[in-house]
Amino acid sequence: MSDSSGVERGFMMRTSQDLQSSTSMQSFYFQPMQGTTDPYFSPPFQILHNGMSTSQEIGSQVTKLTSPEQYFTLDSSSAASGFVAASDSPSVVSQFSGQSPFSMQGSKSFVSDPIHSSSDNHYGSPISASSVANEDIEQWHKLKELEILLLGPEADTSDSSNFCVTSGLHNQCSSYGQWNRNQMLEIIPRLDLKQLLVMCAEAVSESDTAMTAATMEELEKRVSVSGDPILRVGAYMLEGLRARLESSGSLIYRKLRCVEPTSSELMSYMSVLYQVCPYWRFAYESANVVIEEAIWNEPRVHIIDFQIAQGTQWTLLMQRLKSSGGRLPCIRVTGVDDSQSAHARGGGLEVVGRRLAHVAESCGFQFEFHNAAMSGHEVVYENLGLRPGEAIMVNFPYVLHHMPDESVSVENHRDRLLRLVKRLSPKVVTLVEQESNTNTAPFLPRFREMFDYYLAMFESIDAGTSRDNKQRVSAEQHCVARDIVNMIACEGSERVERHELLGKWRMRLSMAGFHQLPLSPRVMEAVRSMLRQFSGNYRVEEQDGALYLWWLNRAMATSSAWR
Repeated sequence: MSDSSGVERGFMMRTSQDLQSSTSMQSFYFQPMQGTTDPYFSPPFQILHNGMSTSQEIGSQVTKLTSPEQYFTLDSSSAASGFVAASDSPSVVSQFSGQSPFSMQGSKSFVSDPIHSSSDNHYGSPISASSVANEDIEQWHKLKELEILLLGPEADTSDSSNFCVTSGLHNQCSSYGQWNRNQMLEIIPRLDLKQLLVMCAEAVSESDTAMTAATMEELEKRVSVSGDPILRVGAYMLEGLRARLESSGSLIYRKLRCVEPTSSELMSYMSVLYQVCPYWRFAYESANVVIEEAIWNEPRVHIIDFQIAQGTQWTLLMQRLKSSGGRLPCIRVTGVDDSQSAHARGGGLEVVGRRLAHVAESCGFQFEFHNAAMSGHEVVYENLGLRPGEAIMVNFPYVLHHMPDESVSVENHRDRLLRLVKRLSPKVVTLVEQESNTNTAPFLPRFREMFDYYLAMFESIDAGTSRDNKQRVSAEQHCVARDIVNMIACEGSERVERHELLGKWRMRLSMAGFHQLPLSPRVMEAVRSMLRQFSGNYRVEEQDGALYLWWLNRAMATSSAWR
């Protein structure tokens, strides 16, 4: 996810042209299972295959269909769909969507299968010999070999949680091509879900049509947007692989036809995530304490927020300043916005301005709101409406990772924007970002990183709401799913979700002329107080002058201050 800052509109994946040929496969055509009536759960895919089951003739050529409209629907059923023959069934669409502000590693869930049957196992842990005690020992060795090929040599240790961030060993996974095809088809049902997803990603990236079909068929039997966290992650990642299969995802992503929930619906979805997990509150609490300390005794303050959303952060700040009993400064807020956030609010930035003006009046502040209705990467100096004598505060809440960098464009808006902000001589800059490495990582390491990251996120969401909460399902689909699909399906300028670790942000900020400011103990106290409302599996730690928000053994987000 996310707050309206990151929420994009719900959508159906739709392309108006025939699907492009890929090796021996001419096209995939996804059809729904019949009889599903629950509007929250889309039916699983079926892939038409020359009137034959793909499991019977896995290497056969898929017949190209001439349906004028071809749709991709989000698989949400754990029932086996198989690759079955059908014809002239109506096309189906499903909703996805919205950007989330945070996109995790080292989680505890795993799918129940013949390999990982103990509830004590951690996902991605080595295969236990006892779990296959009834199988031939040679078969067990082959499974072990395959696990190492798929997940890297670190899979042969008690903790492989850091592999996806650090190794990037694409070539480790390509070796399965030397295996006998029949052996692979026998092995596939015995893989755990992470292994199966990685194998499918490998097959998609290498245009291995038969292996792609076989792994997707098995995945369809397991994933579900209404199931355990790992099953939900699998459902969204499978959808991303489907999109990548077609023109590397870019064509489909450009041709998305929006099916927007109403503003009130989208606000409701965002509210669910805001209430059940602390990621946005972590951003607001940590940054507000830093800003409060920076503006102490400043008569005139100009806050530039590069992702204004609903303006909630500044409502909280004014209330905090009022309760502190100190001198109340004159506050001016410049809000940077985009059309996605405007839809979520049901109106433009004037809605935010009126709301904040009302809060300021009730708190006794002299207040002014400046409208900068544009995406952050479009901002130039003249858009900020600077005035002499103002103490400038700049806020970057889960937004810089959306800015294209040097790997995408020679304009490098990510670094350009940092240099622009440095020119303003701000008193403080607050930065909150996901602690994830998906910007320049190659596809397969990025895929593994995403699996771990989002598995931890979905586990943390489950800790705050019941499993059968349909609002939770809708919130994940509208506020998280599109991020996942974008990071898997798209490359270049089409991929807008590009997270970096704090170490890389430090390098960028230092190159722009910033130095990091130490955080006072009050920042830690405020965050810890906020976290008491949530699961005890969250914790906050200070490392090298920054705060890290953790879920179990995964760092989810960081907060830091700069000048």
